[in-house]
Amino acid sequence: MMKYLALLILSVSFADAVSQKVNYSRQDSLRGSITPERVWWDLLHYDLYVSVDIPKKSISGKNVITYKVLNSHQLMQIDLQSPMRIDEVQQGGKVLKVTHEGSAHFIHLEEPQKVGETRTIQVTFSGKPREAENAPWDGGFVWTKDSNGKDFVANANQGIGASVWWPNKDHPSDEPDHGLKLSINVPLKLKAVGNGRLLEVKKEKDNTQTFVWEVKNPINNYGVNVNIGDYANFKDVYQGEKGPLDFDFWVLKENLKKAKVHFQDAYRTMEAFEHWFGPYPFYEDSYKLVDVPYVGMEHQSSVTYGNGYVKGYKGSDLSLTGWGLKWDYIIVHETGHEWFANSITYKDAADLWVHESFTSYSESLFIEYFYGKKAAYDYLKGSRYSIQNQESIIGDYGVNDRGADLYNKGANVLHTLRQMINDDDLWKDILRGLNKEFYHQIVDTKDIEGYFAERSGLDLDAFFDQYLRDTRVPVLEYIFSGQEILFRWTNCIPEFDMPIKVYLDEAPIIIRPSTSWSRYPLGKSVSEMETDKEFYVYSNEVIVNAINE
Repeated sequence: MMKYLALLILSVSFADAVSQKVNYSRQDSLRGSITPERVWWDLLHYDLYVSVDIPKKSISGKNVITYKVLNSHQLMQIDLQSPMRIDEVQQGGKVLKVTHEGSAHFIHLEEPQKVGETRTIQVTFSGKPREAENAPWDGGFVWTKDSNGKDFVANANQGIGASVWWPNKDHPSDEPDHGLKLSINVPLKLKAVGNGRLLEVKKEKDNTQTFVWEVKNPINNYGVNVNIGDYANFKDVYQGEKGPLDFDFWVLKENLKKAKVHFQDAYRTMEAFEHWFGPYPFYEDSYKLVDVPYVGMEHQSSVTYGNGYVKGYKGSDLSLTGWGLKWDYIIVHETGHEWFANSITYKDAADLWVHESFTSYSESLFIEYFYGKKAAYDYLKGSRYSIQNQESIIGDYGVNDRGADLYNKGANVLHTLRQMINDDDLWKDILRGLNKEFYHQIVDTKDIEGYFAERSGLDLDAFFDQYLRDTRVPVLEYIFSGQEILFRWTNCIPEFDMPIKVYLDEAPIIIRPSTSWSRYPLGKSVSEMETDKEFYVYSNEVIVNAINE
């Protein structure tokens, strides 16, 4: 999800410790942890039907959940947030007892749950889902009209969770192995767009029609979306790395002409990202762009778009360099999430950086592919003004907590790692290998750290601890002393020892500071040292008499 970036004055935090989050509730744990009522069953498939009553801003429907029993247990947790309600749960034709605890609902299963068996339950639900005031950041449904007065409805719910509107296993650690069928019932004069491919449109007797969509691949819950409007549809076939890839565009009729021109950025994005990351991860489900009444979101195989058909982010360049106005931010950023979020998915919300940092970094790779390395590097450095360094990138585990500075700081951390590796071919191989190794998998930060360390041959423990788990930006302190230079890292964890390129009177060298003073013989006097600006660090020349060690 694209995070709103207000213009901030850069401030450097020299905090002594990472800020701690406090006062988590039981509801936080029920939502954010792998509870005993979740762990015993493996999600295989969702068959979700939803009927949308637009005048009443309400929905109703049922979800048939197919699962495999991993361990015998008789209590199952399903999540659905108020004011939505679970009306009934059935298994084997029997109505089951449900115990409600906030957004968590515990289903009392009567039939023995035998290990290895595949079972189904049916959850019937209804209500008025939360209405989003500032989608996609607060989450919920958006009920509005297009310029012709036709109803225009969509949902977005990454932060608040998919259970804001439909009952599901609302934890990222488990996705339906065999995908999803999504049936959306809407008034006859409107069209409904979901994820994957359109199987059929069924005319109903009550002057409505049902659009049936199918996803073949595993899908994260928050990626499931409903979009309703007076849509026009046009299609194309993109010749991708794995062969023909269906492009499917759903836009308001009023936007059809300009969409056919503006959506060329989708082709450029696919070309660049298949180059850097490998094949688009969902050829079986196609690639879609869908008009929505909010800025946009990375819904799997159904990227939603509301950027006003302008370049940049709503016509502005978030890097302040000019390079952000060469392409449509929403098309590029949200499509990047198909690799990082939808294919490679975090196991816990605390590791959201795996989604957002890599995708924010992908923006610079798009620029590099089309406009060159200098432009890409300038774009990344230009984005640093919004980094706050007040909370760590990684959040607290098990409580649905997200870290901070996931976008531009995370992108610059990856950019710094690229400078350490200092081999463009290897860097590209690592990115492509990452998407091959963890294709359609759920990961945690340690998986990503381990992969980079193994492929690069570097010890990256201190690097990741510093940049992901601490708030501070390392400072390189240095002293000129005759024909040698002294240097060390400060404002960092004790183990931090990142090598860095510096320029001594414009001559580049690699130095390897630790948190203790080190001497580097020069063989001549040097008057100026400058750190390579591609590394996300600060530097400071120290007065000689300040040393007491």
